[in-house]
Amino acid sequence: MKLFDSHTHVQFSAYDNDREEVIKRAREAGVKMICVGTQFSTSEAGIKLAEKYPDDIWASVGFHPNHAVSEGWHHDPDEQSEARPEKFDSDQLEKLALNPKVVAIGECGLDYYRIRNDELGIKNKQKEVFLAQAEIAQKLNKALMIHCRSSVLKSPEGKSIKTDDAYEDLFNLMTNNQLPITKVIHFFAGSLEIAKKLLNAGCYFTFGGVITFTRDYDEAIKYLPLDRILLETDAPYVAPEPYRGKRNEPAYVVEVAKKMAEFKGVSLEKVAEATTQNNLTIFRLSDIV
Repeated sequence: MKLFDSHTHVQFSAYDNDREEVIKRAREAGVKMICVGTQFSTSEAGIKLAEKYPDDIWASVGFHPNHAVSEGWHHDPDEQSEARPEKFDSDQLEKLALNPKVVAIGECGLDYYRIRNDELGIKNKQKEVFLAQAEIAQKLNKALMIHCRSSVLKSPEGKSIKTDDAYEDLFNLMTNNQLPITKVIHFFAGSLEIAKKLLNAGCYFTFGGVITFTRDYDEAIKYLPLDRILLETDAPYVAPEPYRGKRNEPAYVVEVAKKMAEFKGVSLEKVAEATTQNNLTIFRLSDIV
């Protein structure tokens, strides 16, 4: 059985001590992967891994919205051991994207999760950088790997209330700018209503380990057709059951596939076949896998 982890970060510092073993375990589990960049340094590292393991790894290069503007730059020690902010440069990113191992642009998009007040105009700057990356994807005829995370409000009782604000803005950007390129919504976490809008806009959706331990995504997963669904780990983050709380890794995508098979009422083999084919089509890998 073959599986595809369509969004992982094994080039991150979280794997500096055992990266070779992690990739070996993925290969033994029949898992191929796309290493997704979040700025120049991690994009370049993903390309190097893809060149080192040409039969198992491909790369996506891009600027994460939390890195796209200096005012909102966020450091994660699992991503980089030391904070190294970089300035987005469209020409430099396009040069990286010309590498034959690069199959997508991103992750890029909108992230409102940490924005409490927007006096600095961070949201508009994120939109500008996202559209610049969409232009590169369009020019090079590559898929767009989209990160979208909405803000969370607090009720008077202190409960968290999810919103679709970033997804609504993303949808409007897509329609207003008529983006015909292949669009992949990584780690979809929106409502059923916004899922329907994005599906009609031609998007694909990835789901990861979170679906194994929360019911927040059940409606969207059951509604979306299997030919629009991809599997991912987003490793090193959000490991699935039974590994919850541990560092995630690509081999664990099989647990996501098992849960997806439950949702869809089909065999694990059917989910593996369908989602792998989706990757081959979206990322134009049919002739080389």
